[in-house]
Amino acid sequence: QVQLVESGGGLVQPGGSLRLSCAASGSIFSIYDMGWFRQAPGKEREFVATIILSGRSTYYADSVKGRFTISRDNAKNTVYLQMNSLKPEDTAVYYCNAPTSISGSAGSHWGQGTQVTVSS
Repeated sequence: QVQLVESGGGLVQPGGSLRLSCAASGSIFSIYDMGWFRQAPGKEREFVATIILSGRSTYYADSVKGRFTISRDNAKNTVYLQMNSLKPEDTAVYYCNAPTSISGSAGSHWGQGTQVTVSS
């Protein structure tokens, strides 16, 4: 059974940084491109970033490009989202997803989400 577990969310001031982690169980990690999505209150869930299996290519939503970095450690079955220069509009529940296509389409596996709040 596939399981994705996110961690690392919290409250941070504008301009601050957070690093999210997503630990994956089973064989999913060795065969899937992985991604992050987010959902702000009253809005639809949106694509944030994805990283292919090898880790050599990454793709980002325009709203986070240059500020967020997705990475993965295949030995640890973990994908990360380093978030810098955070803005209040980044406030959302962040979800790990697999498999996430390079076009930003979501796969069928989701984590439970982790809350990120950017506020002074």
